[in-house]
Amino acid sequence: MVENTEKFRKLSPLPQTTQEQIREVRMRLSDLENMLRDHLPILRQRGMSLPARTLIYLSQLQNGLDALNRELTARQIQLRQLRALPQTTALINSALAMDSILQEVMDTAVILTGAERGYIMLRDPATGKMEFQVARGIDNKQLSRDEFIISNTIINEVVSTAQPVLTHNARNDNKYIGQESIVGYQLRSILAVPLNVSGSTIGVVYVDNRIMDGVFTEREMSLLEAFANQAAVALRNAQLFETARQQLAQITTLRDLLSNMFASINSGLITLDGADTVTGINRATAVLIGVDEAEALGMPLSALLPAFSAHFADALEHVRQNGVAAAGEIEIKIAQRSRYWRVGITPLRGQYGSVVIVIDDLTAQRDHDLLLTYLPNPALAEKVDFSTLGGQERLITVISADVRGFSTVSEHLEPEQLMEIINKYLSVASEAVNRQEGIVDKYLGDCVTGLFNTQLNEHDDHVMRAVRAALGILHDVRALHEVLPPEQRLNFGIGIHTGIAVLGNMGSANRREFSALGDAMEMSKLLQETAGPGEIILSAATYELVKDIFEAVPKAPHKTKNDPSFAVMYSLTGRKKN
Repeated sequence: MVENTEKFRKLSPLPQTTQEQIREVRMRLSDLENMLRDHLPILRQRGMSLPARTLIYLSQLQNGLDALNRELTARQIQLRQLRALPQTTALINSALAMDSILQEVMDTAVILTGAERGYIMLRDPATGKMEFQVARGIDNKQLSRDEFIISNTIINEVVSTAQPVLTHNARNDNKYIGQESIVGYQLRSILAVPLNVSGSTIGVVYVDNRIMDGVFTEREMSLLEAFANQAAVALRNAQLFETARQQLAQITTLRDLLSNMFASINSGLITLDGADTVTGINRATAVLIGVDEAEALGMPLSALLPAFSAHFADALEHVRQNGVAAAGEIEIKIAQRSRYWRVGITPLRGQYGSVVIVIDDLTAQRDHDLLLTYLPNPALAEKVDFSTLGGQERLITVISADVRGFSTVSEHLEPEQLMEIINKYLSVASEAVNRQEGIVDKYLGDCVTGLFNTQLNEHDDHVMRAVRAALGILHDVRALHEVLPPEQRLNFGIGIHTGIAVLGNMGSANRREFSALGDAMEMSKLLQETAGPGEIILSAATYELVKDIFEAVPKAPHKTKNDPSFAVMYSLTGRKKN
């Protein structure tokens, strides 16, 4: 007995942790009980005995230590759960990504309750229906919706009452007996708590155990409910953040789309605030007026477009005061060139005083339309450099054709008949000029002027074209005579000269013509005045350029207008035989 007692005294020191200390004391009490039981026969042989109930007390003490150890273990589990709760809540509330929060909530719910499986449903803000979000097994394995069969009855109860549901054995619970999911899938321990925020239920956290009864107690329910209240706030914040992020993405996409549309619109766009400061300008406008888009922002309109600002000042004020759109056309000069704009001014809704100016540049169209009145062939308009129409000096050939005998015929005809006849002759002359791609410059009474080798119809053989046009006029007049009565048969006197002239657009803002100025025009008219009916007169300069192809006889001018250099002219007789 002494040896065993000494052995008992020489046991190792007690461990530091409480549970290990309890287990050590429990083990020593067990050793002591066994030792006493072993020595009872010896004590009895010597007439000795243990105090009454000693072994019973030792056994009770051991049972008490076992109960204490179990309680301590449970308290430690609860303590770990409580310590995990604020840590996880802080982590949840620090995240904004919905997927991350759902995973964290699900993992924590399984850990806090010791559940076999966990499941989260959230209410869709758009439809109001509860939808599956995430499911977990006890091993953190992700479960699909098909793998996770739950009790819709319990889910619906939690959603409708906004209260938690706890059942220790759903199969034997009178409330759920007969439910297909519970009976068919052998659901036992079930705990479901609502995710409540600001008095509304946004979802449900559901955990269960299909194997054991009574896994969840009131403590797990309170713990999970407290956690769910925090998680619900985090989930709602994540929903709001996700909605805001989607809205921001939509706004960004819409802004980029509008910006691209704004930049790609062919019309010029300028937005102004109430002080006529430029708040927006698109690429078309920047190109149109020759400015940088970034530099234009913040400029006053009067500095960006002085002429426009002065012209439309009253219109801008009218639009702002009355809130109605206005439109008009103006001609302004930009970079020393006239531009024709159709301008619309529209108020911007919701921004008092702000307006948007829409500019359609009509310059090219007006130039094109004007050219069509000049050119015999519309295709020639595509080849024209409009920048040269402001004035250019160049060598041209001019043909001037005047109807002979018209004054005599006009004395015997009514005005309507007279206009009909003269138009027939003018048409013959114009068409002959057009066939050679000349430009009919103007009609002066019964006289037609044609231009060759202008900016609009450049040709190296412009002299030949002019002569062919003159011959074409005489030929077509003879054809016309065949269908006209003798008293209406007239002829042209034609003069042709090659010389320098200045050509370009002339006139006012409302009416413009492309024409020529200079001696070339005067000389062709002088030659025409000396030509007889059906005669083509060439200047010396023109004849020198075509003498190898055409026959002509020299003549002394009848009229010289006191020009000493005008001493000889040539009457065209025809083409040389070779």
